[in-house]
Amino acid sequence: MHHSLEGRRVLVTGGTKGIGYGIAHAFAEQGATVIVTCRSEVDGERAVNELGALGSGDASFAVLDVADPSAIMAVAELADLRLGGLDVLSANAGIYPESDLGEMSLVELDHVLDVNLRGTILIAQACLPALRRSAAGRIIVTSSITGIETGIAGMSHYGASKAGQVGFVRSAALELAPDGITINAVLPGNIRTEGLEALGHDYLAAMEASIPVGRLGTPLDIARAVLFFADEAASFITGQTLIVDGGQVLPESASSMR
Repeated sequence: MHHSLEGRRVLVTGGTKGIGYGIAHAFAEQGATVIVTCRSEVDGERAVNELGALGSGDASFAVLDVADPSAIMAVAELADLRLGGLDVLSANAGIYPESDLGEMSLVELDHVLDVNLRGTILIAQACLPALRRSAAGRIIVTSSITGIETGIAGMSHYGASKAGQVGFVRSAALELAPDGITINAVLPGNIRTEGLEALGHDYLAAMEASIPVGRLGTPLDIARAVLFFADEAASFITGQTLIVDGGQVLPESASSMR
């Protein structure tokens, strides 16, 4: 059963491109009022102009580097003030640089953990006062199958950060339940975003061949899962993960696929 998300007040970090923009787009179409964040004002203005043409809700932008704790607190306070409260936090911002374990510098490790893991925890923490005042507070984390279900050579720091997000979700769910706030995570597989498109046709074709349903995911595929967790239909679900990957994690080997 689907309930309307019209009028919900939503903050989407990393919401101007790729999966984050897909999430923001889906909320805007539902009539939610959305604030998107990223580090680029140019990207933010473009996204807001596009989102403003959708649905009945308003869209706005705030500059945010989720590796900066003071900026996180400022944006959480801004969202609360601008929206008159907050109902949904989509903690989506993340990075995925490659670095072999033997060559990885402390700076590279810290940056991935600061953005993906610490940034997720801190934005959730900063938004708690507003979410506690909501009648249906929701936190939805964009994690990954990498680190929880799969691994990728050269991405050990990324995998660790994404596994850490899920550990955070499970424990935070116990703390937030008495406040009526649910927290869950969506675990995307290979999703066709701007960054993936840049890798070229041959790479995309090889990735598609590894997915049982025969295609790469889209940002909308992930957005639908996020909308579900934000919906009243998911009010009895917390501390959980939902894999959205077209069956990518299922085959034991390539020969397992038809």
